[in-house]
Amino acid sequence: MLRGIRIAGLAAVLTVLVLPSVGSAGSRSGVAPVGRLSSGLVAQINALRLAHGLVPVRVSPSLRAAANVHSTQMARLGYFSHDSANGGSFSSRIATFYPARGYRSWTVGENLLWASPDVGALRALKMWLASPPHRANLLNPRWREIGLVAVHARSAPGVYGNAPTTIVTADFGTRSK
Repeated sequence: MLRGIRIAGLAAVLTVLVLPSVGSAGSRSGVAPVGRLSSGLVAQINALRLAHGLVPVRVSPSLRAAANVHSTQMARLGYFSHDSANGGSFSSRIATFYPARGYRSWTVGENLLWASPDVGALRALKMWLASPPHRANLLNPRWREIGLVAVHARSAPGVYGNAPTTIVTADFGTRSK
């Protein structure tokens, strides 16, 4: 059985100053959310942030929707990247769910991880902490919100070698008026 664990080579971060503007995964596909891992990892991230004197991040339904789409898409299509399957940037994907419109500034970041067959919350956090760009995202004092979704595929294609695989997307964000 293929056993592997991967984190994205670089944690992605994008900051945009915005001018004021005018005016689920189906069980048929073998991809299902792993709610316990998602909530456990958010709790681990917040404990880490508090231990470093940072404010905890609150779960954003908008960022969670962006993370869910990405984790599910990667599991179904067999790729692992911050970019979307259509080649769009992670920031464009997140902006669809967590728009910049109406805000003076908008900043988003993303951490990714996959493991075969699965991973626990503490192990996932340790993997991200071992990577300087991912660690920087976790401990970025700007972040106020997070959307984190883990999915498990019984047999993920492509880079996952048709093995059972767990994929995690953590989308971070801050918007200021």
